[in-house]
This record gives sequence, C-alpha cells and structure tokens, in this order.
Amino acid sequence: MIDVRDVNLNRLAIFVAVVETGSMTAAAARLGMAKTMVSTHMQRLEAEVGASLLLRTTRRLTVSEAGQAFYDASCAILAATEQALAALGGDGAALSGTLRVSAPNDYGELVAAPALVALRRKHPALAVELLLSERYVDLVAERIDVALRLGRLGDSSYRAVRLGGFVKWLVASPDFIAEWGVPAAPADLAALPYAAMSLLPQPLLLDLRDAAGTLRTVRCRNGLQANTASACRIHVLAGGGFGLLTDFAIRADVAARRLVRLLPEWSGVPAGIHAVFPPASQLSAKARAFVDELQAQLQAQLQTQLPAQLPRSERQS
Repeated sequence: MIDVRDVNLNRLAIFVAVVETGSMTAAAARLGMAKTMVSTHMQRLEAEVGASLLLRTTRRLTVSEAGQAFYDASCAILAATEQALAALGGDGAALSGTLRVSAPNDYGELVAAPALVALRRKHPALAVELLLSERYVDLVAERIDVALRLGRLGDSSYRAVRLGGFVKWLVASPDFIAEWGVPAAPADLAALPYAAMSLLPQPLLLDLRDAAGTLRTVRCRNGLQANTASACRIHVLAGGGFGLLTDFAIRADVAARRLVRLLPEWSGVPAGIHAVFPPASQLSAKARAFVDELQAQLQAQLQTQLPAQLPRSERQS
C-alpha cells in the first residue's frame, strides 16, 4: 500500500490543472510554470502513486481510468484544504485561489461579470473563471464553486440561496410594431413572428400572467429559434420578431425606447434567481464573498429603479 508520506501533495494541484485544461501547455499557463516543470511533476507523481494517470499520444492527452478516480479524490482534497485555510483566515482575510462561477449567458454577462470585477478589486489575488452556458453543469465534476440558476430549481443535494427574482416582458422594436401593429390581446400574438429560445421544452408556447393572476397560454408561429437568450434579444432589436425576454436583459432597451413593451399588463410567470453550491461541510470563503457582492449589487440596482416602472406583481418578487 502506498504511504501518503511518499507522495508530494503539492503535485495534486498540478495534476488537477492538467486534467481540467487538457494539456501540459495550458496547465503551465494557468499555474504560471514552465511546461517542462509541469511534465516533470506529472512523471514524478505517477512514480509516487505507482499508476499511469495520463495517457499521452502525439496528438492528445487523456486521463486513464485510474487517473479519473485519482482526479476526483484530488479535487476533494484540494476543496477541503481551501475550506480549512478559509476557516483559519477568518471573514476579513484576503482571498486567493480560483473562483469558478457558472451562469446562463445573459445573466452571466450582464450581472455576474460586473460583480466578479468588483470582487477582484477587493481581492486582487483571487483568480476567477466565469463559465457561461445555457445547460445545467455538474458542479462536482466541473469543480464549480457557485452556479447561478434562473427559474425553478430541480430536486438535488445542492445547497441554494435565493438572490432575487425576474420576470419576462413581451417586447418588440418600433420597426416591428410599425410593420405588424400592436396586439390588443394575448391571442393576437399567435399570428406574429416570434423569437424563441430553442432550449426550452416547448419553445413556441408562451405562458403569460396578468396582475390579477389570470393565466393564458399562447402558441406562436415560428419566426426564429436560437439557443441563447442574447441571440433572441438581437433578433428582436433588429425587428425580426417579438420576444418574451428577461427584464434584467432588456430593461435598458425599454428605457432607451429601442424596445417597446407589448401588452404591458401581461408578462411571464415570475421566477427566482438562485446561487447553487456543491455539497460541502461549509461554504467556501470565496463563494460566500461572491454571493455577498452579487447581493449588494442587486440591492443597489433595485434602489435606483423607479417603482413606477415596474408592475405591481414585479415589485413583490
């Protein structure tokens, strides 16, 4: 049996970087080391554990079966070490290491990125990686510290903190309205070209609610389907269709009259925004600091918005 005293545990962080970046060169760039040094550490680590962790060919580097198991264990060791160091440092200590945040494309660009910039100003030694995707990532497998998720949370073992809420508005460009007219009721939307999110279970179905709580479902005609909310917004701005888009993504467009709200008494069903964390005995200091920064920025944004701009149902979300 291998004695842990015979293994240089510092090499675990290098091994994890190689696996996550997919190459010695990329790992060296992430760690600020020479590629030859990374290669040397990996050779010595394999000698220490007595197993081939990486499979090398002239074209690519892959992880062996033993290497995958060792990678999972290494991630757990590094995470536990970070938590232990954070506990010693206290809440006021400077943050270091790498914070990995996952978010949907539009929310990540518009909300998460500015909060990460503000966090980095306070903690310059902290590196951040913002991973944007419309899919639900595996927090453990991809070593995500915080995942920002919009809408309904599925059942899971992940811990979650509610950050706030959002609602979707029916909007169109002035050019689109000039061409197609203004709908008088939700049923009128069915005849109009619609910019739909293709990743939704039923992209062409609109679930709407008015201030009294009345629900309406409308099946739209297909104008465009795109796999990101940003692409749908651009299509709507260009006058190619109307959209049902998140308020945080288009509030500035509405204020600048680049977009006009259709049927303003109707909107999408309000939903929540949550920060989700992988299972752990305690929340890491860097994840907690990011959530605190994000909540502070969201609160500041709410205070600058005029209540008259928001329907009653949105002021309560």
